[in-house]
Amino acid sequence: MDTHEFIQIRKFIVKLGKMLHKYGTPAFRLEAYLTEVATYLGVRSSFIATPTSITFVLWSDRHEDEYNSAARLQPGDLDLNSLSRTDELAMELLAGKLTLAQADKQLDIIDALPSPYGKLQTFMAFGLATAAFAMLMGASLAEIAWSGALGLVSFIWCIWATRSKRVNLMLEPVTSFVSGILACAISRYIDPGINIPLIVLSSVIILVPGLALTMGLAELASRNMVSGTARIMDAIMQLFKLYFGAFLGVAIGFTLFGENQYQPATSLPYWATWLAVLLLGVALIAIFRTRPRHILWGLTASFVAYGATVGSAMVMDQSLSTFVGAFALGIFSNLFTRLMNQPATIVAMHGLIVLVPGSKTYIGLNSFISGKSFVQADHIGQEVFIIFMSLVAGLIFANVVLPTKKAL
Repeated sequence: MDTHEFIQIRKFIVKLGKMLHKYGTPAFRLEAYLTEVATYLGVRSSFIATPTSITFVLWSDRHEDEYNSAARLQPGDLDLNSLSRTDELAMELLAGKLTLAQADKQLDIIDALPSPYGKLQTFMAFGLATAAFAMLMGASLAEIAWSGALGLVSFIWCIWATRSKRVNLMLEPVTSFVSGILACAISRYIDPGINIPLIVLSSVIILVPGLALTMGLAELASRNMVSGTARIMDAIMQLFKLYFGAFLGVAIGFTLFGENQYQPATSLPYWATWLAVLLLGVALIAIFRTRPRHILWGLTASFVAYGATVGSAMVMDQSLSTFVGAFALGIFSNLFTRLMNQPATIVAMHGLIVLVPGSKTYIGLNSFISGKSFVQADHIGQEVFIIFMSLVAGLIFANVVLPTKKAL
């Protein structure tokens, strides 16, 4: 391998690594994938990935050429459309269908691609996702509607955060703060007796870092200690900021509008939870930027995860039934990889969002600080711990039974 070829390869690998990190790839998957690509391209490699950085070490067989690079990056957000296209591009390069120069240009094109769904569609998806979550939590029809409306307000803050560094730094607390005040105003002037804490939680559920906590535990389970610890601590801080903003917003709201007296209303029938899973899955398509060709797979993954969990809960403890749901989701995701030759992450994320106990973590934090629970939940701390462990164990067992063919 001559020096010019080595330079081309290492430029491509560095750009590929930064893009996959930007699209929210977990550290253990990112490192394994880059190692596979580097091996196919004929260079030796070592990578260290964390939520905020990547270190690249590349060298030729006889160490004629060596390259070290450390990049400081912002934590990535899930972009399943770009992730899928980037993986396809890498596979075409390794199959000899593209040259390195062509692949490098295509990476720039993919990086500049807008979301397959416009801002209006994403705006509506936020409202739909928050309303669907409230439905899953057993809220009344009015509370579901108010959760959806405040979810639209949360989207406005998220859009503002992409354009302002100052807003981005305070996104979690300010979003939950505004939701808290607005929920108190709604209770005072429009709809007395609503469950304010539940509405506030539902309106910011997209920002609750349940998925990040699960990914952090999965990284720890794969012995990625630095990345896993960093991701978990970042998720905990996000959770603290969300709760503090909500706590402050509700406190000020009660001061301005008077304290709310919660009056339990009739919840929707049981079949509505299945409708909620469908609506949540539809909303996640735009939020996660899922490619149109993967929509049906993503929706199916949500029902596989939820159905396996609910079905197994009939014969075992509800917390442990999450293990069955995660196991079924892992098998389904790996089957998707084998059939479609696409990363398992594309469908796994849709199912995981139904299983992760981010909301229960928030509820547990509320119970610990205030001593009150705004939904019926006994032993919430132990339940959250068991659910997280069951999720990670289920995915690990699934990879043993039906190994994935892709690192992603």
